[in-house]
Amino acid sequence: MSARRVFITGGGAGLGREFARQLAASGAKVCIGDIDAVAGVATAKEIGGHFIKCDVRLETDLQASARWMKTEWGGADLLINNAGVAQMGTLTDTPVADWQWIVEINLLGTVRGCKTFAPLLAETQGTILNIASMASFLHLPGAGAYNATKAAVLALSETLMLELEQDGITTHVACPSFFRTGLAQNMRAGDDKARAMTERLVERSRTSPADVAAAILDGMERGEPRIFIDKRTRKALRMKNWLPFSRYLGGLRKEVAKLDARMARVMKGQST
Repeated sequence: MSARRVFITGGGAGLGREFARQLAASGAKVCIGDIDAVAGVATAKEIGGHFIKCDVRLETDLQASARWMKTEWGGADLLINNAGVAQMGTLTDTPVADWQWIVEINLLGTVRGCKTFAPLLAETQGTILNIASMASFLHLPGAGAYNATKAAVLALSETLMLELEQDGITTHVACPSFFRTGLAQNMRAGDDKARAMTERLVERSRTSPADVAAAILDGMERGEPRIFIDKRTRKALRMKNWLPFSRYLGGLRKEVAKLDARMARVMKGQST
């Protein structure tokens, strides 16, 4: 990437840390924004960047981060809205408080980042990268809150692609599938089955955060507005777009049944 000054929310660990490492290696000055000061300071020290404690639920934190970028580095060229959490569970098992928690971080955290940094990015003809998910269009049961927030991030991003381009700002959105990350560590789950299923999908993935970050940055270099980094994600999107919805839903129902059967065997093995 050619961006010289970068701000990354949730940049202390996981995918955010890999973005920081790879962008710093390319010569960018990277500012890490994270609620976890220990992880954020460690990553900033590793890459020779800067850390600011930033909770994306607080507009004041993002405003302070933008002011620091303007005062110390003269502005920003790239904003990566990476901070995110997971909530797994059925509608009846998920408290409204958990919905409010995930909406505040996944959706409104992204909104706050875009809104706060847009004036800086307009000055530099800069770029926004929002991290959505395969869950933004592949809506598996037991993940309603997560699916809804990631679908909203995709919708917001597609809106900003047109809305902000008049200010010279380019917007990208990435929709990765499951990869090995710490997302499951801080997630909320309605029951043990939902937690175990998410952890298994994450842990069994062959894709690392470094792989995902590299693929997303490559997609940005190629000018892809929506970035789908693997064949499985692209296939799932084609199936949903091209098939009659009832047929698509039937196929998805069969895949969910297979997944449920595998998880039943796993849970039975853990209990014996």
